Amino acid sequence: MSESKKILLIEDDREIAATLTSVLDGAGYEITHAPNGVEGQKLIESLKPNLVITDMMMPKMGGFPVLEFLKTVSNPPPVIMITANEGGRHKAYAEMLGVVDYIRKPFAMDVLLEAVSRAIESRGKSSRD
Repeated sequence: MSESKKILLIEDDREIAATLTSVLDGAGYEITHAPNGVEGQKLIESLKPNLVITDMMMPKMGGFPVLEFLKTVSNPPPVIMITANEGGRHKAYAEMLGVVDYIRKPFAMDVLLEAVSRAIESRGKSSRD
């Protein structure tokens, strides 16, 4: 990876956030963490990340309002939603709002790393077209 790719992780669980940050940092990504969607929205505007990974259920603001907010941003980053929620309606709504991947917790780290790689690669291709 020639230049470090910026990932914004929006996750309220400190242990999960620490684990994901460690794994993604070890894979060569530059990680910024937000504990909720309110902070995440602010960071999306200032950081301009290459990818957003967001939890669905969080205090203050969850992942769906973040996805809705991204619809108003020009050239929004791809989004991977992670959740412990089993509901099919939630997955359908997330996909309707444009997530590139929807991963149910618990998940293997290689599943996340593959999803991250695909999302960033697809973003790179679309911005070159």
